[in-house]
Amino acid sequence: MIAEIFLILAGHSSSLFPSGPSVHPAFVPLLHPGEKQCLESLGQIASRYRTIKTATSTLAKLPSRYIAALCARLSMILKDEYEALVIDTEAKVLQRDSSLVGAGSFVPLSSIRAIFAEWDAPLAALESLVQELEEERYLRPGPLIDMLLTRSHTGVHRVGSIYAQLCESVQRVWVRQLIAYLIHGSLDPIDPLVSEEYVLLEGTVPSCVSMQSKNSIGYVGRAIATVKAAKWEKQFPRSLAVEHMKLLESVLPQDQYEFDRIIAEIRVTVSEWLWLNVLTQKDVEEAVDSLANYFLIRNGEFALSLIRELERLKISRLTGRSGSNSMIREQDLQLALLRSSLGTTAQQDPALSRLRFTLPSGPLRPLLPSLANTRSAKDISTSFSGGVEPISFDDLLLGTPLILNYTVSWPLDLFLYPSDLQIYGALFAYLSALRKTHTRIHVCWTSLSNSQRARRRWTGLNEGGTVEDLEARKELLRCGWGLVREMDWFLDTILGYVMTDVVDVEFMRMKRQLLPEKAIQPLSRQATGVQSPAEGTPSQPSQPISTQPSGTLPTSQSLASNASSSGQLDFSTLRIIHSTYLERLLTGSLLSNNALTAIIRAVLEVCEQLVAQVERWGGDILPALLFEGSITANDDSRVGEMVEERRTTVAEINESFNTLLESFYEQLTLSTTQQPFTAATDASKSMVYNMSTTNASGFHTFIRPKRGKRLEGDEEVRRHVERLLLRLDFNGEFSKHRAARNSRSQEPGEEILKEGGLS
Repeated sequence: MIAEIFLILAGHSSSLFPSGPSVHPAFVPLLHPGEKQCLESLGQIASRYRTIKTATSTLAKLPSRYIAALCARLSMILKDEYEALVIDTEAKVLQRDSSLVGAGSFVPLSSIRAIFAEWDAPLAALESLVQELEEERYLRPGPLIDMLLTRSHTGVHRVGSIYAQLCESVQRVWVRQLIAYLIHGSLDPIDPLVSEEYVLLEGTVPSCVSMQSKNSIGYVGRAIATVKAAKWEKQFPRSLAVEHMKLLESVLPQDQYEFDRIIAEIRVTVSEWLWLNVLTQKDVEEAVDSLANYFLIRNGEFALSLIRELERLKISRLTGRSGSNSMIREQDLQLALLRSSLGTTAQQDPALSRLRFTLPSGPLRPLLPSLANTRSAKDISTSFSGGVEPISFDDLLLGTPLILNYTVSWPLDLFLYPSDLQIYGALFAYLSALRKTHTRIHVCWTSLSNSQRARRRWTGLNEGGTVEDLEARKELLRCGWGLVREMDWFLDTILGYVMTDVVDVEFMRMKRQLLPEKAIQPLSRQATGVQSPAEGTPSQPSQPISTQPSGTLPTSQSLASNASSSGQLDFSTLRIIHSTYLERLLTGSLLSNNALTAIIRAVLEVCEQLVAQVERWGGDILPALLFEGSITANDDSRVGEMVEERRTTVAEINESFNTLLESFYEQLTLSTTQQPFTAATDASKSMVYNMSTTNASGFHTFIRPKRGKRLEGDEEVRRHVERLLLRLDFNGEFSKHRAARNSRSQEPGEEILKEGGLS
């Protein structure tokens, strides 16, 4: 009977257990209850072992190398540990070992049961494992490794050890396949990790691998595979490939921190090789130029043409018949891009095909500009203490969120991350909104000028009208002219500052770091799209004029970084230069300060409100002389009623605009007095600016402070804002304006007493 028990434990069938672990009923009367219990316990162990062996042989035939590796490892564990235990125990019985055989002839079943008791929990766990594997839910390596790792974290040491060995064997196979893709760029036709487009398939990467490592695996593998498929003259060096293979063989994905470190090291090495051999300096220069021309609107003629084309598109949809033809779709916007390039330098630019507009909210019907200001100046000026929500400008160009995208193909995606393109999109929305409003104010000024010339042909030197409303018409016209002039001056100042002192200077600085041997000339006012005062446009207040020679940088910008001054740039230094360039653009253009961007958006809305009112009044602030006659049928009406109504509307807009100007100047001044916030971030990876964490009253930047004789970092960007303050208050523009307001709103002498603290 003892011999038959060992055969049963070894996996053979027996009449003792006809079905399952239950003893045959014929043997039950012959056994003691304790013996029966020991036999059934041993039968349970043998039954589980047979189930596992049978399932293992079946699972090994599945089309999954990972399941096959697991089954092979499981069979080896059972052979080396369980089957070896059966053979050793049987040998002790045959050798009449005193520790097992009593009196040289008696073998108690309880002793055998005690020897195999250590396999109760492991075999039960393994039986549950093979049953789950038979359901074919874990054919992919990702879920399989995750499941094995989870099961290995158990309090039963032997069970945890077995699962750890199984998990390690599966991970070794996964690492081998990873080496084939990551080092050699080969795609396995059976059970691959990535698709033919070099995209990681779902379920092929375990969850213990971080998202950063997943991106790096896709990036490096795609780069190596593309270089290999292109059969370029220069291939990845074999010595580096062997070194990377040794590094990957020395680590498992479950060791997350070490695995991330090795993947990051491989990515850096591959990136530097690509920078020297694949992604050349010429490719980077062309990409940076294209992004600056279209997203930073350095190509001014194309930007103006695009704004006009979008306006024509809205008008054509508004004046067309109702129905589907009145909707604006993405294909209409693509056609507008192509039409905008006609007759400009962008017409023959191949980078134009990479641009594409998207409408996140879907097709829309165009709407006329609103006559009501969405946020009053008082609401914005009183909300700074409680903080301001992040402000977006992407809906000002078309009336609905409009995003300009740039299609990045390999190898440019080695250099441009999606977060970089989001920053470029935010800058385009901001700059295009400024440029569009600036253009509409110029059109409004032209309309007022044409109306005034036509009126003077009949009225001579005055504004016409009856004696009762002559002064009212004169006051309304002067107020309207002055309001349009101030709006144009403010927008021209902001746009000139952003395009000249920020975009142009930072762009030249970056190009000097990338190409120190070339002299980068700053763009002229015509190239940047900043219009100069001309006939029919409002004259601007005096502003400081730069006397620096062409092609030179300001004092704070003339020193290139130490990274690029040493000669050849590496890939990491390139990423640092570009990310710092984007950070400086965000901070210098005031997009990082929520309080200032809220005021700028409110100013743009107030300007749009005035332009919309003038358009609805027929392109003139004064009503036509025949609109208000002295003889009317209604006795309640009076001469000048329409003039008074328009004067009230213009006065309200003027009050809101002046309040916003003062708030903007105060917040801008306050931002330079606050200690800037700096954070030591990884500059090699561009990140989307988190505007929600920016203090509304401070001037913040993510740029690392640098020490040296020249101004760098925060101090350098602060100098940009100081230039804007000088532009705004040149010749005491804001102080005189504030004094004039006080003198109009207070009695003579009252402001003097108030300034002295006596009232």
